[in-house]
Amino acid sequence: MCEIEQTETQNSETEQNIEQNAVKPAKKKKGSLVFTLILVFVLLLGVGIMAYPTIADWWNSYHQSRSIADYVSIVNETDPALIERMIADARDYNARLREKGNRYALTDEEMAEYLSLLDLSGTGIIGYIQIDSIGVYLPIYHTTEESLLQVAIGHLEWSSLPVGGESTHALLSGHRGLPSARLFTDLDLLHEGETFTVTVLNETLTYRIDQIRIVEPNELSDLNIVSGEDYCTLITCTPYGINTHRILVRGTRIETEEEESAVIIVPEAVRIPNYIAIPAVAVPMLFLLLLFSMFVMPRKKKDLTDEEILESIKHDNIE
Repeated sequence: MCEIEQTETQNSETEQNIEQNAVKPAKKKKGSLVFTLILVFVLLLGVGIMAYPTIADWWNSYHQSRSIADYVSIVNETDPALIERMIADARDYNARLREKGNRYALTDEEMAEYLSLLDLSGTGIIGYIQIDSIGVYLPIYHTTEESLLQVAIGHLEWSSLPVGGESTHALLSGHRGLPSARLFTDLDLLHEGETFTVTVLNETLTYRIDQIRIVEPNELSDLNIVSGEDYCTLITCTPYGINTHRILVRGTRIETEEEESAVIIVPEAVRIPNYIAIPAVAVPMLFLLLLFSMFVMPRKKKDLTDEEILESIKHDNIE
């Protein structure tokens, strides 16, 4: 009798062990799923952080090119007589600016006039700058407001408008080192003797770099208008990421070659470079492969039957 009760007790304990061991894999599987989801989230977050600068730069470059394309299209459709009057008004403004006692501070009326000049499209775009040696091709806008400098190049309002002429000095400012756009990041790679062009309406002005200086932010002597000279200076911060000083890349105007003066037609879309296209294809494929290895392959494993679980428990008890 005692043997029967002992056998029944062992069977009851065995059944309980079977139930407990059947529950454990479920709990373990649930915990493993949560851990996997966390890993996937961290992976996606890391990929997003690494890919953001590249994708954002391409996205901004696309919109910068579209802005220039729209500007060129409007210029081509505008009456040449109107364009001539707009350039004449800008040169008249520059002449009055030279005679202004304190040109660093514009009145409200002067600022309103400044913003209206050369604004053919009504968007504030003045023209665009092209620096072939460092791959810069960017629109130029009135003022240097921070929101504008995040995506384009700004014109300092107290400097000459970039239409050329004797005793003028146009100042163009841009950021460097932004995670979302390169802008003037490579300005420090320029050398004296290299050239850049500034296109305003239907005129392209060419400047040869004759001076590169690093100054403190409050040093303005190199930004003054020099009698008889036709200057354009490009300005950005330095050292990279610290920004305690300014790089001043000054160009003096030279005769524009015929091929440079031709109107540039911007393509409808910007070609996606390989350093963007390859990760854009590879990363999703790797992610799908990871999901397949985590969720699909484990399901192919055969689940243990009750008999197999029982045998496993008996084997453990014997040991």
